[in-house]
Amino acid sequence: MGWLKPHYWLSLLTLFIGGIFLHPVLMQVWNTLPADMEHFTGWKDAISTFGLLRLPQVVLGSAIVLMSIGLFLRARVAWTFALLLLVVVALFNFWLTAGNLRIGYLALIDTLCLLYFWRDFSHSSLAAGTLFALISFASLLTYALFGSLYLGAQFHPPITEFAQALYFSTVSMSTVGYGDIIPVTSTARFFTVSIIIMGITVFATSVSAIIGPVIGGNLNRMIKGRISHAMRKNHIIIVGASPLAMSVYAGLKQRNETVTVIVPPGISHEYPAEADIIVDDPSANQTLLNAGANKARNILVLRDDDSDNAFIVLAAKEVVSPETKIIALVNSDKNLNKIKRVQPDIVFSLQTLASEMLLARLSGEKMTNQDLMQLLFHENH
Repeated sequence: MGWLKPHYWLSLLTLFIGGIFLHPVLMQVWNTLPADMEHFTGWKDAISTFGLLRLPQVVLGSAIVLMSIGLFLRARVAWTFALLLLVVVALFNFWLTAGNLRIGYLALIDTLCLLYFWRDFSHSSLAAGTLFALISFASLLTYALFGSLYLGAQFHPPITEFAQALYFSTVSMSTVGYGDIIPVTSTARFFTVSIIIMGITVFATSVSAIIGPVIGGNLNRMIKGRISHAMRKNHIIIVGASPLAMSVYAGLKQRNETVTVIVPPGISHEYPAEADIIVDDPSANQTLLNAGANKARNILVLRDDDSDNAFIVLAAKEVVSPETKIIALVNSDKNLNKIKRVQPDIVFSLQTLASEMLLARLSGEKMTNQDLMQLLFHENH
């Protein structure tokens, strides 16, 4: 069942942990807000009333709830951030005298489960990485801004306005540390240290989440392309992504043949990830040369469109060596003679074979293997 898959129940567990971690603050807001709405005299009263004295709890809980969505989508970057946040939540509850040990143990269990099922969170994309990096950065900036405003008197000079708080938060998060605003109490120092540590963590994770897939993908394609190009010799080229093409590919791989596949742009396919695939125009000479057509043993032109197959055969004949055999599929009998005119080495028609076999069956005639081969394949001499 789908809901038993690890990423489903782990995302729900993470959401539950984020919710119960936020619950005390939300209840504080709910119980305090109706009585204190008329007594706001400044931003410090607003912070106290809305429960943001427990600002780390608000930021961590909100970020965990957001990361649970990414876990549901099996995003690798959400898995990374969730691990970091859950470890912080566990420490938060184990170290504080008022911490909830149950939440700490749940966070620890969730962390271990995420590590065990790490393979289930394999989806990575630039969009997802950017989204969760922005969420993490915004959460940390909120924490730094409101924390520095509330503890403003514990700095020298005191932080009394938003511009000062934004400046101090940015300098601390980036670990620049000009030293013009200094924490003078233990609480302020611990707060500043937490900003620096989380800033380094968020920056490093964000860079790996955003830039990593781009660099890794390009590097992988570069390496794979060079290795594949060196190995493309005395191989078989399949052009197309039709069911027949994929079936032939599977059969050739079972026979330990070296196969290169050319798939036109915009065509979906179900070839395995490890397949040697070139996505480009198969009727272009350069594409065929990149696939090693001049060193191939056979070129199988297996597209669903007969006109496309004819153009590909013409292009292949310009670049192949005399030893290479070009085998073309004819999807419709009416195009058989047209395909023959472009002179592939072998033309075969499944439609012709199927109709002749059915007629022979209905009339009671017997067909030999030689008859079948002659119906299926038409060789040009």
